[in-house]
Amino acid sequence: MAATTPRQRIVVADDSRLMRRILSDALGRQGFDVVATAADGDQALEACRAHRPDALTLDLAMPGMDGIGVLRALREGKAEALPVVVVSAFSPAHGARAVDALAEGAFDLVAKPALGESMDSFTHELARKVGAATESGRARRRASLRRAVRPHVSTPVPPRAAAAPGRLRAGARKLVLIASSTGGPKALGELIPKLPSPLGIGALIVQHMPAGFTASLAARLDSASRLKVAEATGGEALDPRHLLLAPGGAHLRLGDDKRVRLSDAAPMGGLRPRADLTILDAARIYGPSLLLVVLTGMGKDGLDGAKAVKAAGGRVLVEAESTCVVYGMPRAVAEAGLADEVLPLDELPAAIAREAAA
Repeated sequence: MAATTPRQRIVVADDSRLMRRILSDALGRQGFDVVATAADGDQALEACRAHRPDALTLDLAMPGMDGIGVLRALREGKAEALPVVVVSAFSPAHGARAVDALAEGAFDLVAKPALGESMDSFTHELARKVGAATESGRARRRASLRRAVRPHVSTPVPPRAAAAPGRLRAGARKLVLIASSTGGPKALGELIPKLPSPLGIGALIVQHMPAGFTASLAARLDSASRLKVAEATGGEALDPRHLLLAPGGAHLRLGDDKRVRLSDAAPMGGLRPRADLTILDAARIYGPSLLLVVLTGMGKDGLDGAKAVKAAGGRVLVEAESTCVVYGMPRAVAEAGLADEVLPLDELPAAIAREAAA
């Protein structure tokens, strides 16, 4: 008899009894096994220790230890590490709290449905993100077992020779364009503060986030970085000392005058912003003076853009699987043979700085 795939085991944490029931029923209908529920942070950690689930859904506003406290406790090893999908009431006014959760290691966010909103769309989004979280956790455990059986021995890469003074031609600096999705806010929090200012001829980020939350992400990055990080508002010119972040709910485009444009065109593949659109504009305008960096994320956004970058003579760096929360977007680019280098997150800042200046 053929073996069946085990059901993904979930712990649900929320201080509302009604919401615990709604989440449990929704996940059960989508084929998940809810092994325990918890009414506060302490109960959530205890349930994770007792049941060792594949993933945890977590409310942020709970009595006692709140959701941020749970994420920090998991990071500190107070329960076995597992992917966490935050399911909480969000609004633009509370964007900073959502960004804090992602920075503390949450896998992804799902907004609780507001009065009158479709339960079907909420259920499908919940199932999609919890499913991706469990698969990510299982993939990491498999990779950990492989490393334990066959320890990886890195092969030293000969360093590049430094360019001689005066060798760089005028205008040789590059536009840096970073694309990221699931796991991106945390990766950006590690990457962006390590980048120099000035950087190339300017820098852009397209991070998949809902409308209302990217301003808080920009503010968080700005407070820790040498570059001036801001959410794009439209009309800005590129500046080597500035990094512009695509606002959630809008596509980031570049005009022929090399100024930023915002578009409210329909989502593309369910995404707005869509990185491919920004990359295609940048490849057309900047050609070989474009550096594309693809970080952790679900799906294949960035693949079409990477094809255009390579056709135009630009360069492409992708994050290595070893440091990705989800090796989706980088995998698509790497497996298509479009990556000039595949590097772990801690090696990307130096590579970006080097590429942007040459």
